[in-house]
Amino acid sequence: MSASKVGRRGTYVIPADLRKRYGLGEGAMVVAEPTAEGILLRPAAVVPVEIYSRERQAEFLLSNAVDTEDFQKASEEVRRLGLDPSKVRHESPSGA
Repeated sequence: MSASKVGRRGTYVIPADLRKRYGLGEGAMVVAEPTAEGILLRPAAVVPVEIYSRERQAEFLLSNAVDTEDFQKASEEVRRLGLDPSKVRHESPSGA
């Protein structure tokens, strides 16, 4: 265990051995969580944002339909995207 001071504006320097152990380089994101024991600092999981094309959105809509009625609604939404549902790669629900 090591102790450090909280600086001006609330800055805290994580000791070098802990930064190395947990792979926290300069600019690394951490999450501060309140707990019953105090503040828990842990590395943040950063997930890149994916921008979906109209085709990929259509594939999700059609493949996630659970029944024939849901598939028809998804097909209408795909048409609103300007695409032909029959030309979009997808898995149809049984009976659709």
